[in-house]
Amino acid sequence: MRTVLALRHLAFEDLGLLEPLLRRRGATRILTHDAGVDDPATIDLDAIDLLVVLGGPIGAHDDALYPWLADEVQLIARRLASGRPLLGICLGAQLMARALGARVAPMAHGRKEIGFGPLALTAAGQASPLAALGDQPVLHWHGDQFALPTGCDSLANTALCPHQAFMPHPAALALQFHLEADPRRIEQWLVGHVDELAQAGIDIPALRADAARHGAGLSAALERVVGAWLEGR
Repeated sequence: MRTVLALRHLAFEDLGLLEPLLRRRGATRILTHDAGVDDPATIDLDAIDLLVVLGGPIGAHDDALYPWLADEVQLIARRLASGRPLLGICLGAQLMARALGARVAPMAHGRKEIGFGPLALTAAGQASPLAALGDQPVLHWHGDQFALPTGCDSLANTALCPHQAFMPHPAALALQFHLEADPRRIEQWLVGHVDELAQAGIDIPALRADAARHGAGLSAALERVVGAWLEGR
């Protein structure tokens, strides 16, 4: 794996902890495509060893507001059809689900899932790279959820969200949660999403403290999970 392209929707929701991991695993070119700014026609998927579609606060079906989303979904669909490595995180996972014909919609009763918490792995999840997660709490930060694409198994869930991950094929992994977020840069998330945090009634000092407490474990968990996925694809 030499060339990685990160499709980014929000400047601070970047590769985070993923970037040094990918460099340790042989990535020599890590490129960033800013959605809605850079021209998707310039992306040569054949030249990309790994495509990472990152998170963001918009909806997966918000084409009327963000017309470039339709082009992005087509790009993801082409990547999925190729069978080549694709990692979707949060919005990226939702866009993968949409590209596969599954519905993405707000969570029940308008709830948001924000903060650190564990996942419950399904039987399929226990047989997937997520098994390497152990009991490590992960960062949840979303108000929408995806339905499972046809033929895909749910790999994990939480009390609020029934589907937290799926794999359309061995080289494609969709994660609703964040393993990549660097806890040392949590202030960017706390400032950038201040309105959402206020609306959801999130205790910012508590979230900041959780980021400090779980930082080392999150980095190690990312190494195990993504490492297992890259080796098994």
